[in-house]
Amino acid sequence: MIKFTKMHGLGNDYVYIDAINQKIEDEENLAKFVSDRHFGIGSDGLILICNSKVADFKMRMFNADGSEAEMCGNGIRCVGKFVYDKGLTDKEAITIETLAGIKTLKLNIKDAKVETARVDMGEPVLEAENIPVISDEMPVKNLKIKAGDKDFTFTCVSMGNPHAITVVDDVDNFDVQKYGKIIEIEKSFPRRTNVEFIQIIDKNNIKMRVWERGAGETLACGTGACGSVVACILNERTDRKVNVSLLGGSLQIEWNKDDNHVYMTGPAVTVFEGNL
Repeated sequence: MIKFTKMHGLGNDYVYIDAINQKIEDEENLAKFVSDRHFGIGSDGLILICNSKVADFKMRMFNADGSEAEMCGNGIRCVGKFVYDKGLTDKEAITIETLAGIKTLKLNIKDAKVETARVDMGEPVLEAENIPVISDEMPVKNLKIKAGDKDFTFTCVSMGNPHAITVVDDVDNFDVQKYGKIIEIEKSFPRRTNVEFIQIIDKNNIKMRVWERGAGETLACGTGACGSVVACILNERTDRKVNVSLLGGSLQIEWNKDDNHVYMTGPAVTVFEGNL
């Protein structure tokens, strides 16, 4: 028997499992099973909370297709809530090891539970070979891609995982599935990419929909929101503090000029618990 908790950050939902006190095997197939919305629990993927030798905890994140990803912004906030609410830590500032490096979380507590978390997402990666994307630009702001019947211009950023961001006129009525699945596997992206379609509202507000690598369209993507704000700033479209409106809710993103780090603040919610 494996105990699990289903949680979400703005509707970006994952199944969370304590892999410190439980032995987990065959993570790839487990991720596929729990993610299935008809025959499993139903989620965008699986997140394991593990011991770490270099941080307070380690997070391993698997997409719905079983592939392991570097980082998940919405997921890491829920990891912070998981370890605090379940008494695995009593600290309100914690470090979490990911494949994208060590991230620091400040947990905001209400009634002895984590309500929101502010995550130091680190510095954005802008070098093409490290995103990775095939381009001679630095930063990559004019990547031209034809997908189906449309031509797009992308700005590319890594927040520990690759993101390709493009501006559209009406994001609510944009066919994210049609174009997202083509762009994800385009030859310019050696490790595939997450695709963000954004609409600029004003200097402090944008709307975003996301096609996530290995999962399809999701209700929110924390690293994608961070990458989108970085892209907007690089193209002088917004200020450095931006409210990002996603299908599942809003995130507050700041690209701090002093330390070059991106900070993300948003909610973390427990949905239900159970046993496998």
